[in-house]
Amino acid sequence: MHIETPRLIIRNFVHEDGGDLQEILGDSETMQYCEPAYTLPQTQKFLDSFCIASQGGVAVVCKETNKVIGYILFKETRKGVYEMGWFFNRNTWGRGYALESCKAVIAYAFETLNAHKIFAETIDGVKSVGLMEKLGMQPEGVQRSHTRDLQGNWTDLYLYGLLEQDFFLGRQV
Repeated sequence: MHIETPRLIIRNFVHEDGGDLQEILGDSETMQYCEPAYTLPQTQKFLDSFCIASQGGVAVVCKETNKVIGYILFKETRKGVYEMGWFFNRNTWGRGYALESCKAVIAYAFETLNAHKIFAETIDGVKSVGLMEKLGMQPEGVQRSHTRDLQGNWTDLYLYGLLEQDFFLGRQV
């Protein structure tokens, strides 16, 4: 994958992205709604086995700095259905990078890959849900008290999805 937006390049990961990815996945605040922050060996293993070998995620590179500032989970789970998720370097939060890059990946999925559906899930009912809604995703349900957060507390899991016909209908509005 290679997509360009005004400020970003979205591309496949390469082994040399390990240091930048560690800045993202090694940050406990960034990872607070997912799992404990990664060590450098965990990040390198994740990068090599999942991002590169399985092509399970793409890198978001800031054109201005040529630095990987984001990771987007983008994986086909069944024919035409893609799971999406994201983590961005905390130093870049609030600048619209996640919205800009995720919109570009969604457009690529529907326009180039002929995706039928893109879905995402989160326990973060504020920031992540807000981004999902800005991306045009629709709520598909809440699995109440479905999983545990990092402190061991039971928490809700929010499910969102975007169908091909809704994406193209939204483009016409």
